[in-house]
Amino acid sequence: MPLEIVRNDITRMEVDAIVNAANNALLGGGGVDGAIHRAAGPKLLEECRTLNGCETGKAKITKGYDLPAKYVIHTVGPVWHGGGEGERTLLSSCYRESLALAKAYDCETVAFPLISSGVYGYPKAEAMQVAVDEISRFLMENDMTVYIVVFTRDAVELGGKLFKEVTAYIDDVYVADHYDPYREAQRSESFPAAAGNGLFRRAHREDTARNETIFRQTEMAAPKANLEDMLSQIDEGFSQMLLRKIDEKGMRDADCYKRANVDRRLFNKIKNNPAYRPSKQTALAFAIALELPMLEAKELLMKAGYALSHSNREDIVVEYCIMTGNYNLIEINQVLFRLDLQPLGY
Repeated sequence: MPLEIVRNDITRMEVDAIVNAANNALLGGGGVDGAIHRAAGPKLLEECRTLNGCETGKAKITKGYDLPAKYVIHTVGPVWHGGGEGERTLLSSCYRESLALAKAYDCETVAFPLISSGVYGYPKAEAMQVAVDEISRFLMENDMTVYIVVFTRDAVELGGKLFKEVTAYIDDVYVADHYDPYREAQRSESFPAAAGNGLFRRAHREDTARNETIFRQTEMAAPKANLEDMLSQIDEGFSQMLLRKIDEKGMRDADCYKRANVDRRLFNKIKNNPAYRPSKQTALAFAIALELPMLEAKELLMKAGYALSHSNREDIVVEYCIMTGNYNLIEINQVLFRLDLQPLGY
């Protein structure tokens, strides 16, 4: 997955490089910096002494030593002074410089902490936005898997209204879908329980009988199915519809799979094997990347053998975003992360 927010200890990430939110001296400190030095062992400090420090917004690289990572990329984030002293420019530079070093050293996987969001005081929601913007921009031109590592889900603070709007929509959908008229009638003081039970049970029996009659009539009217005929008239599959939609949108393949946060190798599997069945998260990610309206999104999902359901909170989140025209997949994944739900992509 090209960009993923994960809850983990960055010193335990098995990646090619981890990024250290260091100070200008590069000689260790508190927080993430201290944890990385302790986990890497004394040889990391020995090498850092040879680097002669690092300017804010710049980055330097060392070996990983006792860490699972091969390299440590040290970058110095800005101290927050209210936003008027070029903090965003410097923080953006931290990500660009670190990613450039990772690319120069042929790293395929890199893990970042949320730089400057600790003792340096950068607001977490704004720090996350800078991280996502810079990493996403890099990944549109480069193939690499990048992780943003946080200790807790609450550490991901989301700016704007999306998180509150989505959680409110989930609550509304659950209330609507789990409304029980029989129970509500019993609770109502203005509607006697006995009368309510009788009325609603009678209505329920009538509805059930009517539905059974419709089903029998439909079954009788339907022509007898023939398996060979049905198999000979098979519809286009997920791969075919996906490629058709990419062409209709005038997109390049790379534009689509990168916007979907999907690895190039996985896209090639889908493209070259019409029978390949992607995960539901992958199918939804492509629907978002293609900015499909609700009916087309449901059709693409159906081609992969899935459906949107109001019994699934992840589906409700995606439904809300499509309905409101929010096709920013990274932002959607941040909401899913906060709700402890599986992100889209892969």
